[in-house]
Amino acid sequence: MMKDQKRYVGIDKEINGAMTDTGKIIRDAWVFGLIPETETCEGWLAAGLEDLWRKVNLEWEKYGFRVANLPPEMQQNFMRIHNSAFAQARQAGWDAERDLIDEV
Repeated sequence: MMKDQKRYVGIDKEINGAMTDTGKIIRDAWVFGLIPETETCEGWLAAGLEDLWRKVNLEWEKYGFRVANLPPEMQQNFMRIHNSAFAQARQAGWDAERDLIDEV
């Protein structure tokens, strides 16, 4: 009998306002147009998220992994998407400083 594989909860339901590695991968995939901004990835298996990470990584390689190297429209989308995510995460109780302290 095959054990049920864990499925991703969705960026809109993730802890800490999705200020996680998976959340960043999804937001960056939106920036690069790999998936529509309406795609939360709810129900995706780990293999699908890993494939998305590879695609996002290939896109970042084209720009030297620097936001400043993105074309202007893509930079604007990056800032809009990530600034909105930061604001929503703070409203949900996420505290970047606390998370940094926890990692030290």
